[in-house]
Amino acid sequence: MYLKIDDLSGPQVAELVREHLQSMAIQSPPGSMHALGLESLRKPEITFWSAWEGDELVGCGALKELDRKHGEIKSMRTSSSHRRKGIAKGVLQNIIEEAKVRGYQRLSLETGSINAFEPARRLYISFGFQYCEPFSEYVEDPNSVFMTKEL
Repeated sequence: MYLKIDDLSGPQVAELVREHLQSMAIQSPPGSMHALGLESLRKPEITFWSAWEGDELVGCGALKELDRKHGEIKSMRTSSSHRRKGIAKGVLQNIIEEAKVRGYQRLSLETGSINAFEPARRLYISFGFQYCEPFSEYVEDPNSVFMTKEL
């Protein structure tokens, strides 16, 4: 697997982001979905990586700068045909390393609280993330959990 910074212009990436949004919409009630679409992911404070095996897109993830010392993980997604292959682990490791290079002291994320998000929560815990209060512009929501990691 290799990762590249992506401008989100390719059809495979657009389809994976669409799949991600559709899945989040099914699993999250209105007002509790925090996934970003293509235009939002193109904002200058967000760096988006696509993950590839040959010419096949297998996953993605993004890093949003909240301020000079704090980043947020966004848009972590593994293609449905490549789950349980370590794709998310590789993408997450890349994002953590980039956050350290940028000098962030903290890296945070929001994910779902329902059982469907349990594998994601286990992955984040395995990398040292801990549950925390809402950060940035998030508010308490029974459908969300918030996690953070000091770098």
